Amino acid sequence: MSDAEPSTTTTPADSEAATPVRKRPKPGERRVQILEALAAMLEQPGAERITTAALAARLEVSEAALYRHFASKAQMFEGLIEFIEQTVFSLINQIIERADEAPGAGHRQAAKIVAMLVQFGEKNPGMTRVMVGDALVFENERLQQRMNQFFDKIEATLRQCLRDAAQDGGAATPSVQAQVSASLLTAFVVGRLQRFARSGFKRTPSEHLEASLALML
Repeated sequence: MSDAEPSTTTTPADSEAATPVRKRPKPGERRVQILEALAAMLEQPGAERITTAALAARLEVSEAALYRHFASKAQMFEGLIEFIEQTVFSLINQIIERADEAPGAGHRQAAKIVAMLVQFGEKNPGMTRVMVGDALVFENERLQQRMNQFFDKIEATLRQCLRDAAQDGGAATPSVQAQVSASLLTAFVVGRLQRFARSGFKRTPSEHLEASLALML
C-alpha cells in the first residue's frame, strides 16, 4: 500500500488567517487622516484645484467614505483653518504670557509673533496656501472671509503690543503709531507667505527675517 498523500483541504480558519485583516480606524482617526492627506496634496508646488475624487484616491477610499466624515469639501478646508487658528493663537498666548516688563517688551513681543507666523508657514507649506488664500480661490467664499478675520485678529494683537511699546516710549500718538506699525507687520507676513507659496516653496519666508524686523521696529 502506498503512503497517503497529504491533505490539501483548506479549512475556514486557514482562509481567515490567509486574508489580511484591514484595521478599522478609531473614532476621529479617519477624519485626521483626511485632513493630513489634504494638507499633503496642497504641498505639491503648482497643485491645481484638489477634487474629492483625487483625495479619495490618495487615501484609497471611496468619495462616499469622505462624506461620512465631512459634509462637504468646504468643511475639510474649515478643518485645516481650525488647526491653523488653534495652533497660532495658542502660540501667541504663550508669547504674551511669557513677556518681560523691561523697556521695549512690546516690540519684542511683536517681533516674536511675526517670527512665529513666518516659521509656522515655512514648516507647513500646505497650510500656507490656505492662509494666503491660494487654495481657496475656487472654494466657498466664507473660507476666505475666515482667513481674512484670522489676519485681522493677528493685526489687532500686534497693535496692542505696539501701543504699549509706543506709550512706554512716550509717543505723542501711541494708538496711531501702533496702528501703522501693526498694519505694516501684518502686510509683511502675508507678503512673505504669498511669495513662499507662489515661488513653489523655494523662497523661504524667513529670509533675512531679523534684519527686516529691525528695519520695521
